Amino acid sequence: MLNSRLRAAYFWLLCLLLSPQLFAQTPGAAEGALLTPRQFLGYELGTGFTPHAELLRYVEHVVQHSPGRMKQQRYGRTYENRPLELVYVATPDNLSRLDDIRRNNLRLAGLESGAAQRQQPAVVWLSYNVHGNEAVSSEAVMQVLYDLANPQDQQMQQWLQNLVVIVDPCVNPDGRDRYAQWYNRVANQQPNSSPLSWEHHEPWPGGRYNHYYFDLNRDWAWQTQQESRQRIAVYNQWLPQVHADFHEMGPNNPYYFSPAAKPFHADLTEWQRKFQNIIGDYNRRVFDKNNWLYFTRETYDLFAPFYGDTWPSFNGAIGMTYEQGGGSPAGISYTKADGDTLTLAQRIAHHHATSLATIQAAADRHDELVREFQKFYLDARTKPRGDYKSFVVAGTADAGQVRALTQYLDRQQIRYGYAAKRSKQRAYSYATGQTETVQIEPRDLVVSMYQPKSTLVKVLFEPQAALEDSLTYDLTAWSLPYAFGLKAYALKSTVEANNSAPAKPATPTLPANPPYAYVARWNSLPDVRFLGRLQQLGVKVRVADEPFETEGQQYQRGTLVIPRTGNERLGARFDQLVRAQADSAGVQVQAVQSGLSTSGGDLGSRSVRPLQQPKVAILAGPGIDATAFGEVWHFFEQQIGYPVSVLGTDYFSSVPLAEFDVLILPDGRYDNVLTERSLESVKNWVRAGGRLIALEGATRFLADKKDFLLKAKPADSATTKKPNPYAALRRYADAEREQIGERVQGSVYRVQLDNTHPLAFGYGSTYYALLRDTPNYRFMPQGGWNVGVLKKNGYAAGFTGRKAQRALNDSFVLGSQDLGRGQVVYLADNPLFRAFWQGGKLLFGNAVFMVGQ
Repeated sequence: MLNSRLRAAYFWLLCLLLSPQLFAQTPGAAEGALLTPRQFLGYELGTGFTPHAELLRYVEHVVQHSPGRMKQQRYGRTYENRPLELVYVATPDNLSRLDDIRRNNLRLAGLESGAAQRQQPAVVWLSYNVHGNEAVSSEAVMQVLYDLANPQDQQMQQWLQNLVVIVDPCVNPDGRDRYAQWYNRVANQQPNSSPLSWEHHEPWPGGRYNHYYFDLNRDWAWQTQQESRQRIAVYNQWLPQVHADFHEMGPNNPYYFSPAAKPFHADLTEWQRKFQNIIGDYNRRVFDKNNWLYFTRETYDLFAPFYGDTWPSFNGAIGMTYEQGGGSPAGISYTKADGDTLTLAQRIAHHHATSLATIQAAADRHDELVREFQKFYLDARTKPRGDYKSFVVAGTADAGQVRALTQYLDRQQIRYGYAAKRSKQRAYSYATGQTETVQIEPRDLVVSMYQPKSTLVKVLFEPQAALEDSLTYDLTAWSLPYAFGLKAYALKSTVEANNSAPAKPATPTLPANPPYAYVARWNSLPDVRFLGRLQQLGVKVRVADEPFETEGQQYQRGTLVIPRTGNERLGARFDQLVRAQADSAGVQVQAVQSGLSTSGGDLGSRSVRPLQQPKVAILAGPGIDATAFGEVWHFFEQQIGYPVSVLGTDYFSSVPLAEFDVLILPDGRYDNVLTERSLESVKNWVRAGGRLIALEGATRFLADKKDFLLKAKPADSATTKKPNPYAALRRYADAEREQIGERVQGSVYRVQLDNTHPLAFGYGSTYYALLRDTPNYRFMPQGGWNVGVLKKNGYAAGFTGRKAQRALNDSFVLGSQDLGRGQVVYLADNPLFRAFWQGGKLLFGNAVFMVGQ
């Protein structure tokens, strides 16, 4: 037996030693000829989907066979530990001074000191496969890299005299492999082009998203995901003149390239619009020559700053989106509605063509690109756009939120300082929506428009983005003061500021006698993280339901009280644990020597109740919106580090809910998820003491059902009382625009809060909600708590149609009801949207940790 085991061990050791990965050379010179993708892979591009690891093997092969002309960089890893890589392509002379070119590019932008040289190559960055199941682009990139490396391609080598090309072969490896592995597993040996075939129906959650089901193409501005932060950190070290992003759309569409559709953001320069048209002309010539169908100036606008075309544009680039018809349903072969067959090979050819056309356009016009890039940043520093010249965030705001904002600004390369002196100024107040006299304090955060990134500053801070056409692709409001829930002002004048941050409050020294308790204010996400960590370590924590004062300090509802009593078993470790976790979470704790309060309840009062560690479950699977589930999952795992159980919709009916204290229903369509029998089981669990948290679509599903107090509003009374006999006489061409009247296009509204309720602990009287739908609900009757409501004049920013405006007046947004011994929490608006709406995260933390205990 021993010998057989040894033989087996030797066998596997030999396999390991002979594996190609072990012998894979680091990028550099390699023996043999440069192979085409077909020669290397063993199959023609377009006959299958290449796994990510095999894609990178080919990338490495090309780089190894291009010594002095290509350089490979691993810039990070995905959540599933797949490598993220870039390839730099240049002439031997330019590659040898690559870092000098990079640094000079930053000098042109004013982001690095020293004299800038105008004469240098333009930088073109090509991004492929940000949406994993738009998998054609990472097939096309292999042919693009071969062409860039091929020394026999004299035309390409001539273009490279004027360029540094940066290629990201796959922005979203986790999503790509999720799609490619599924497709390769289910596809017929001979591809079946019928749309009814299994290979054209990707299962939930699909490969579009990353590990946490976030759309990475909507994360450029916010960088909430690991992949985005790592990629954009490198992007900001270069700031290319051109960025092209390769996508797919529905299989019955042809191909889209610039010029883009309206609305254009007002801060895109005339030059950027002009060069979009120039690159579009290069693409048009290729498509016309080949008789390929395409469209321009439709659907894909340049307004919201979240995308791979707009965010680079606000950083001085020519941002481009390319959309090939195909996507997940198309597979290798697909019969379109018009009867034609769309093949993967055709899709590859189109993306390959636009890649080369983009490179050619940039090479032919590289002098203009570099000149206009420098002008973009010179104007940003000396003649910033817009009426406002400074943005000020009150230093008295929550320290955790301000710290989160400064960390965000650092990632964006946005410079900021702190007000040098107290002054009174006329300013626009985000809180009131009015221009008024405000007082600037010395510790207030100041962001000046006179800096290299001032265009990005304006886009991210302006209270209201100018919208030339309401038919837009995404949100219409996103201003950082609203997103972070901070007291802030926009000024038409500059504010004297210095770079030194105000001194941090000194960490209180541990008194000689062990403190009676520790208290910590409850204001932002770090406080939620702190509570969760303490509970996981077995530390007993209480919460104050009423304001109180102790040892000269005022504390509001939601304050955490961590008494020594109840934590005796921790002994001397108690103080160490509390302080260590406070430091780790960035939370300030105060030691108090007595349980007596000078006002409000004492620390042993009924109003200071114990908090139990909740066991939390989230529902996921078919029927649940994948991104909505991902936002909740990411919140627990990445933002607060708290354990959560994910329950599949396919087996939910057999789950013993008594194992959990909290069940979260993300947005989704629940008609086929919660059957009548399953819903009754959920209600019985709530009656026994469970807490049900319903978000968006889950709230709609529960509304009007038996035992749930939330009710939808009746139809518009103005419409029912005075019907218009001509309402049915509509123009067909106006149908899409008429629908806008019922939409809320990602608009900001001030929700009125009852902050005496645990769901609103830590907030003032209002909360900025980012509404993407109309929460068309009545106020709840007796037995329910209307914690957050919209009254008249709640609008703050963004586009809302006229019908939607009426529906939003006097509407329920968030609240709870008692059901037996348990609670149902309704969140008609999603406070975790895309993980960037920082102001809503405490509210969701309240729903999980504070309500119903």
